[in-house]
Amino acid sequence: MSSGNHQHSQKLNKPAFTEKQAADLVERRFGLKVSGISLLPSYDDQNFHVHVSRHEVNGSCTKEYVLKITNWEESQNLKLIEVQTQVMIFLNAEGFPSATPYFTKDGDIMCLESIDTDCTTKSYMVRLLTYLPGRTVATISANPPILYEIGKLAAQLDKVLKFHHPSVQSLHRGEFIWNLANIPLLEKYIHALGQNRHREVVAHVIQQFKDRVVPKLSTFRACINHGDLNDHNILVDSTAVSSERPQIRVSGILDFNDMSYGYYVFEVAIAIMYMMIESKDPLSVGGHVLAGFESIVPLTTEERDALFPLVSGRFAQSLVLAAYTTLMYPENEEYLMITARTGWKHLVQMYELGQQAVEKIWFDTAKTYLRVGHHT
Repeated sequence: MSSGNHQHSQKLNKPAFTEKQAADLVERRFGLKVSGISLLPSYDDQNFHVHVSRHEVNGSCTKEYVLKITNWEESQNLKLIEVQTQVMIFLNAEGFPSATPYFTKDGDIMCLESIDTDCTTKSYMVRLLTYLPGRTVATISANPPILYEIGKLAAQLDKVLKFHHPSVQSLHRGEFIWNLANIPLLEKYIHALGQNRHREVVAHVIQQFKDRVVPKLSTFRACINHGDLNDHNILVDSTAVSSERPQIRVSGILDFNDMSYGYYVFEVAIAIMYMMIESKDPLSVGGHVLAGFESIVPLTTEERDALFPLVSGRFAQSLVLAAYTTLMYPENEEYLMITARTGWKHLVQMYELGQQAVEKIWFDTAKTYLRVGHHT
């Protein structure tokens, strides 16, 4: 949901391949026969669900892939896309349910594809990724055990990503707008909210971040962040959510576009914020996610103190940039405003209750896991 960077103003940033063009691309560049293709919702890339017919010894079968066409701007950063893809391969080898690329006919993990749009030719980076099974967390009722597992997954991801690759330095992304360190950059886009209560709340969140988080950043433990563990980017096994005694299993981790160097506390704050979105009891969510995260990576006092302004900051990022990008892509308003449907209500509630009251709910909930022996 939150891919892209601060150059959202480029209206022609997003690819506009037709289904026929996408199918032809798969056949021409990857050598696969497409039997079905459909467009998937996306933020500023284009994703297609591709069915491929293959003939094997035991007869024909159909395999599924996702054709990912990266937006024009990020397609210029070859090293960044390469390292994101190599991370996916690395995590898959480490046992995480991440997609892996299908190689082109030339043996590459990605390729550039040009298309004519409005009298200009633009080139987009293309990858064909394995299709992961399962249902997004957004389509289920995320109960405490699922929230705990998501927190645990977030910590496990960051802990294992001691990743070495020639292009890994490209994950130091400077003014990348979705890195939580860059909350102050939202001041460039806050005008999209108009003059109202929402703008006042966001201005307060930005100032709180400057006062309470920026001076402490150097004390936080650094790591590589996935950066977008939202309820549309985590898949769970469909059998796990329907049985009477579910054994919860995350079956897929999607969308590595927002990866960057950050801090452990950033990852848990992002996960808490997104798990709050569709929850019927949003304020309780943080404690369950935090408990799962801290079963792998316990937070320091400084990191815990920053959790509230970081969660508030992620709400502000998502809400402000969704409003701004909707001005650029009004045809995608329904998808872009997914968070806004309940996000404003949650952010205003956190603002009105204040840090101390919300933290008490989160931390008291997390303590209950200690008593029942969840921590490892």
